[in-house]
Amino acid sequence: MNLNPQAYALLGLTAIISAITAAVVFAGLRILSASRDARKHRSSNADTAILSAALSEAVGKLKAQERAMAARAEASERMSSEIISSLSAGLLVVGLDGSVKILNPAGRRMLRVADNAPVDNFRRLLSVPVLSDLIDECFETKGPILRRSVTVAESTSGVSHMGVTVSPMMDDHGGLHGAICLFTDLTAVKQLEEQLRLKESLATVGELTAGIAHEFRNGLATIHGYSKLFDLATLPDNYQQYVKGIRAEAIALGEVVTNFLNFARPAQLSLTTVDLEAICERAAEELRAEARQLGGDVTLRGAWAPVEGDEVLLRQALSNLLRNAVEACVVEKVAPIVVIKAEVDQALKTLRVTVEDSGPGIPPEQRERVFQPFFTSKRSGTGLGLALVQKIIVFHNGRIVVGESDLGGASLQVTLPIIS
Repeated sequence: MNLNPQAYALLGLTAIISAITAAVVFAGLRILSASRDARKHRSSNADTAILSAALSEAVGKLKAQERAMAARAEASERMSSEIISSLSAGLLVVGLDGSVKILNPAGRRMLRVADNAPVDNFRRLLSVPVLSDLIDECFETKGPILRRSVTVAESTSGVSHMGVTVSPMMDDHGGLHGAICLFTDLTAVKQLEEQLRLKESLATVGELTAGIAHEFRNGLATIHGYSKLFDLATLPDNYQQYVKGIRAEAIALGEVVTNFLNFARPAQLSLTTVDLEAICERAAEELRAEARQLGGDVTLRGAWAPVEGDEVLLRQALSNLLRNAVEACVVEKVAPIVVIKAEVDQALKTLRVTVEDSGPGIPPEQRERVFQPFFTSKRSGTGLGLALVQKIIVFHNGRIVVGESDLGGASLQVTLPIIS
């Protein structure tokens, strides 16, 4: 078929338009495909970002919780440590193998345990055998020991009485793996009980004997008065010695009765602020010349604090102690070296005054008896001096004990409350 030129031009134009249309459609399809791919990629990136943010937030919360738990654990441990350190009672925790797990500062002070002491075995660590025995008893019986009161013999820490509770430590299966020991210092309580007992005893003695002593003194005054009526010049020589003996014995017994009345009389205290250092210095000055003539001396040392008391009675008591110390040395013909030591215990609010001498000392079996009325080791003593000293100290809410001096003689320790 023959086509004219116009037909060929139309066919060419149609082919060109078709090619252009196909190219446009293909480009559109590519654009749509690229758009879908871009949307899918953006959606994937958004999901990843959201997941990453969620994970970061969870990790942050976990770390915050971990820090909070660590802080709580640290605070709990610190509080436990502070509680243990602040306890006024002693706390001792031991393992079944004997090792010391915990010994708080109060316990170390009471038991005089150094900070660097080995803690592998509580039996070697403790200076109080009775405490070790109670822990061993708890291990053997696997039962608690409640509020046991024990006496500490030959204590160097000043603790002579303790209240002890020992509890066994059990695991979840009921097996014993240690013991907890709580102990408190009952020395002050026991001493207070002793003071009250002495006060009651002294009051009873005073009530029962004051009247009898007055009658004795009246009778002795009558005997002495009648003996004075005798004129020794008119009596034969062999009778004069008898009259002199009656007079001397009546005077001596009168002094004994007077001393006993002073001891038995209820204490009437006139309380003021008393400077014990001045009192002791005055008493020492009265005896210092005599002591130096015999090759000795009387000295004071230490720290002092004011107390509330009756100055006259306290001067009488301390002068009596110093006089006894010098006389004990003179009797044994040794140079009377007397030292007065003072020490303030701010924790207990007490002043401890110790009178030590270089004399023969007081045997241990006599140390409790020296304060009993009429007990004396002196040939010419009445046995009321130390009894009166004890009464004065006790009525000042203090105590007095006897020990051994570093000088080789006796040591009498007076403890009085200070003005806080």
